[in-house]
Amino acid sequence: MARILIVDDSPTELHVLKGMLEKNNFEVLTAANGEEGIEQARQQKPDLVLMDVVMPGLNGFQATRTLTKDADTGHIPVIIVTTKDQETDRVWGLRQGAKDFITKPVVEADLIAKINSFL
Repeated sequence: MARILIVDDSPTELHVLKGMLEKNNFEVLTAANGEEGIEQARQQKPDLVLMDVVMPGLNGFQATRTLTKDADTGHIPVIIVTTKDQETDRVWGLRQGAKDFITKPVVEADLIAKINSFL
């Protein structure tokens, strides 16, 4: 069973994404901000990270860059999941090392297909 780390400061988004993943037989870890997400990724070594962008403290772009450039976590695919829907946001996210970019509200089938493509 693949382990997915969701990094999002919204309890509602965490609940929705966690429900989608658990329904599709994924083990779910959660973090409420970028710093916690990096710490969880280093400790738990998830198979994939779903990363929000707009969070207090370290934002999702910064956290993604930290994870993808780190020798311990660089192999873990990061998918950015955000309300930011501009092409510049998508390009910037991919430049930070993200493997893909999904805008909220998330369509469950699209999310699961993208996750499975990286596992």
